[in-house]
Amino acid sequence: MAVAVSVIALAAVGCGESSKDAGTSDASSSSASGKYSGKGIGLAYDIGGKGDQSFNDAAYAGYEQANKEFKMGGTDIEPQDGESDADKTQRLEQLAKAGYNPVIGVGYIYAGPIKEVAAKYPNITFGIIDDETVKAANVADMVFSEEQASYLAGVAAAKASKAKHVGFIGGVDIPLIHKFGAGFEQGVKSVDPAIKIESQYLTETPQEGGFSSPDKGKEAASGQIEKGADVIYHAAGLSGQGVISEAASKKVWAIGVDSDQYNQSALAKYKDYILGSALKNVGGAVYELAKSVHEGKPLNGTVRGTLKTGGVGFADSNPKYKAMTDVVAAVDKAKQDIVDGKVTVKTS
Repeated sequence: MAVAVSVIALAAVGCGESSKDAGTSDASSSSASGKYSGKGIGLAYDIGGKGDQSFNDAAYAGYEQANKEFKMGGTDIEPQDGESDADKTQRLEQLAKAGYNPVIGVGYIYAGPIKEVAAKYPNITFGIIDDETVKAANVADMVFSEEQASYLAGVAAAKASKAKHVGFIGGVDIPLIHKFGAGFEQGVKSVDPAIKIESQYLTETPQEGGFSSPDKGKEAASGQIEKGADVIYHAAGLSGQGVISEAASKKVWAIGVDSDQYNQSALAKYKDYILGSALKNVGGAVYELAKSVHEGKPLNGTVRGTLKTGGVGFADSNPKYKAMTDVVAAVDKAKQDIVDGKVTVKTS
């Protein structure tokens, strides 16, 4: 998308690595509906930044859609390596001060900064993705039932595996990513309790690069493949690109996460080996929050995306997957069982 960088936007970014204005609105303008008078959406990315073909790119898709539909304008900002909470706080505060509304932190790492800044700007709506600990009247905690989508990934992996041996690679050893692993394992075992599961987390903390190091993902996938896994599911952000490339090079299946990674241009040369992706509608969450602010009825409190609401799901874009009628049928049945309450997926 063609964008222009303005002096005002650069001032609002603070320690952000880059800023892009979209649309034509400014702090004093209003939308055609007369209900919106902010500068636009302020979007601050998680570790890995835009271009991860996964979590952050999903947020950007929602940002882009809202800008296109509502002509709100906005700026999206990359994180810096090794930045502190103080850096994030400064960034969010400058966005709010400049008049961006809503201001959205992509990832649980923004919890502390959003709590602090939201208290100073009660007339600005803030959103945080993947955290529900920030309780304030002007904050929307946008969370997802990742374990449900991961359960479907587990069913697909178990049904597609010829070796009866699959793998899970999580980016960082934290409760959020444990949800992905727990759902995946339960889904696999629902098909065949005897299937062997390799499970690995790349790092203990985000600062060690678990979500931003394709080389770490590649190495982990190589090890699991050597052990016999022929389907590997990752929940590792940018590191997942390494998982997918290694799976493709060894001609085994990979399962993507968050975005439909089969359709990501940067992963096009590997797509024949992307069985599907466990979807998390981060873009939809960003879009809905922007829409609510634009309409003068801002969302707040916990907003959870589930299979029933379309907040999570399983992408079936690969024609090879669609040709596996037994796999498709098993995943479809599993989805319906969860929606109907016949199956409750564990989060740990």
